[in-house]
Formats: sequence, structure tokens, C-alpha cells
Amino acid sequence: MSTVPRKTWYKIQWYSDDDTPEERKFILKLDTFLVPYLLVAYWIKHIDQANLSNAYVGGMKEELGFYGNELVTFNTLFSVGVVVGQIPFVFLFTYLPMYWIIPGMDIAWGVFTLLQYRAQSFAEVATYRFFVGFFEAGFFPAVHYVLGSWYRGHEINRRGGLFYSGYGLGSMTSSLIASAASARLEGVHGMAGWRWLYIICFAMTIPVGILGYFFIPGTLARPNRILLNEEELAIARKRLERDGHEVGGKLKFHHIRHTVKTPRFWTVVLIDILWKSAGAYKTQGAYLLWIKSLNRYSNARVNELGSIAPGLGIAWALIACFASDLLIGPVWAISFSSLWNTVCCLILTIWNVPESAKWFAFTTSFWANAMSAVFHGWVNALLRDSPEERAFTLVTINTLAEAFSGFIPLAVFKTVESPTFPKGYPFCLACAIGVIIFTIALSRYEKQTIKERATIGESGSNIETGSERDREQVAVSINPKK
Repeated sequence: MSTVPRKTWYKIQWYSDDDTPEERKFILKLDTFLVPYLLVAYWIKHIDQANLSNAYVGGMKEELGFYGNELVTFNTLFSVGVVVGQIPFVFLFTYLPMYWIIPGMDIAWGVFTLLQYRAQSFAEVATYRFFVGFFEAGFFPAVHYVLGSWYRGHEINRRGGLFYSGYGLGSMTSSLIASAASARLEGVHGMAGWRWLYIICFAMTIPVGILGYFFIPGTLARPNRILLNEEELAIARKRLERDGHEVGGKLKFHHIRHTVKTPRFWTVVLIDILWKSAGAYKTQGAYLLWIKSLNRYSNARVNELGSIAPGLGIAWALIACFASDLLIGPVWAISFSSLWNTVCCLILTIWNVPESAKWFAFTTSFWANAMSAVFHGWVNALLRDSPEERAFTLVTINTLAEAFSGFIPLAVFKTVESPTFPKGYPFCLACAIGVIIFTIALSRYEKQTIKERATIGESGSNIETGSERDREQVAVSINPKK
């Protein structure tokens, strides 16, 4: 089911017609505790992730003498940490409570975020960035695994959109916090403003991590009984099983063998790699580097202007996710988001365009991210009948996408080639177009698979009916009086 079940297609409603009053009360509780917490947690996570670019343009570059490709190297090492860190999470999701895993990761990356304030060399920054990436590794797939453990296919994208708006909020407020640190804390206690940025981020991260132990419901297999009682768990199990969800299971190697043999898995992997790569110009700080190259603004003003794109990105993510659940379904929401990003990448590829066109391309570039929650919600829905396959796929696609997008920028987004990035923007353009092509291809493959299963089901039903008819005829021949 791609949109909320309702009697008329044009009637927009939060709950579906088949939700009972008890189920609606349970959904409201999840929406009240889980969704706001995940939004805040992702907001904090992305502040901790995005603060490197803000620190770099806010004084780190000059103070530590980073005039080469240090920034892109730091981003690559962060991605390496993400790739390495996700390997153990492939199995942990189905073995340990998620209300332990997510807060634990949060607190650990908070500590390494703090340590960056004391960095004096390339090696120190590189090491800290690796471990921030390592402990942030499982957060994104973990959240989507939790969402997919409680919400049905037509419910998940709206919640995922609210969660994902934390990405834009984190990027935006990171710029604003960096701007305030540069303007007001520069030189306080003998430290530069960019160093204070990391201390502030740490102070925000740790309390959010602790709250996770009380606000994350876990999964039905390993629920957080501080938050949910037995009656609520029974309601959750009933509504998910009615929609074809499996609610328990542990990942074994035979699940992995089965998963990697399916065309669906590799298509999903490819789409995730293309999506991640299509937005690479944002993660490499292209917007901030372009603003700085104009030589018009102070460090504080550069960071203030840098908050525009992620601020608008919050709206783009919510529009895409709500449209997916309530109106057009995931395939068209993903395609539209990627189409907009295609236009942005085309403008930046041409480059010799009016400055206003570049402002348009950069400030609306977060349409590239708008499809993320929709796509991962769609993957959750496609794999709802196998928690083991769902856990493996969510972690693996994120791992491979991070691995690919972590090393490609070294070739196409060299810092010394900023802000024009003559290889980077065309690469992103090609990936954005690829997202549209393979999303539509996956949709058609799934529809064909459903038709084939239905045909097989009908054949089986006919065979069974025929067998029953034969048995009746035999019974009549043996006992004619019947």
C-alpha cells in the first residue's frame, strides 16, 4: 500500500479507515514520543556531522594551515568510519534492544565531537572525524529499522519526513551556532570561535543520548517496557500482522545469501548509491566554499548565509514525505525530488550562468535529500515480511553508499578545484538522472513480481479446488446414497 487507505482518493487524512480507536490511540502515543525524539536526535547528529565545514570556513583553515585538500580528506575519513562502523550493526539490530544501541552511539559520537576542540594538527582532526563517523554509522539505518518495526507502509514516510527534517535543521543551526561562536566567543579563554563550536555541540548531544533510553520503543521483538505496556504491544502486533509484517527473527547467514541473490536488493543498493552521490556537492561544502569565494562576507556572515539551503530543505523533505503517504506514493515523490536536483546540478555544471541562478541552485539543492526518508520508508515497506532481510538491507545499502560516496569526492570534489568543481557537478547530474531511471525500473519490477505471485496463487487455488472436487466424486462413487 503506497498511500493511506481511504474511501475517496482526494480525501486527505492522518489515519486510515481500518484503524480502530485503540490503534489510533497507540499511533498517537508513538507519534508523541518517538517521532519528536528522532527529529531532535537527527538534528543533533547532523550538527555534529556538519560542524566540520562550518569550522573550516570559520577559522580552522587559517589557524591550522589547511590550504590543500584537507577538507575533502576529512570527509572521506568520516565516510570510512561510517563504513567500518556499520559492519557490526548488520547483526546487532536483531540481537540487541534498539533503545540501547541508538543512545549508546549518540553518547559515543558526542565524546569524539568534543575532542575536536583541542585539535592542533591534521592527524588529530582526521582521527576524531573517523571515530565520529564510526559511532554515527548505524544511526540512520537503525532509526529506519525502528520506524519500520512499528509503522505500516502508508504511515512510515510522514514520520520519516519529520525525522529527516532534523537533517536540514542540523545543517541550518550548525551554521547559525558557528556564526554565533565566531562572533561572540572568538578569543574567550584564549580559544578561537570554531573550537567553541565543538564544545557547544557536545553539551547538546549528551542529554539527547540519555533521553533515548526512555523515548525509543525498541522493536516488538525487544520492546522498551518503560514506554509500552502489554496491551499496547498486543495492539501493535495485531495491526502489523494484519498488514503482512513479520515482527520477530534473528539475522543468520542464510538470510544474507538469500537477500543478495535477488534483483531487488541490488537495485535498491544502486538507487541508494546514486542518491547519495547525487547530493555529494552538499556534503563537500560546495555552497559555503562558493559564498566564501565571493570575498564579500565575514566568516560569521558566510555561516549565516549557509543556513538558507538546509532551512528550505526542511520544507522540501516534509512536502515529499507527506505527498508520498497522502497523495502520489513513493515512486513519484522520489522521482520529483531527484528531478529538481537534476535541474540544480545542470545549472552548476554549466556554471557560467547569472549569479542569481547559482543562488537558486544552491539554496534549493536540498531537494536532493528530500527523497531519502521516502526511499528508506519504501524499502521498509517492500521488506516488511522479513525483519532479517530488512535489517541487512537497510544497513548494507547505507554502508555501500557511504563507501562509494566517501571515495569518489577525492577524485571529483578536490578542495583546490572549488568552487567550480568541473568534474563534481557533472558527476552529480548523471547520478540524479540515474536515480529517476532505476526508481521507475524497481517499481515496475515490484508490480510484475506481485502479478506473478497472484497468478501462482490463483493456480494453486484452482489445483486445490480441483482436488477437493475429485475427492467429492470419489466419495459419491463409494457411497452413492450420500
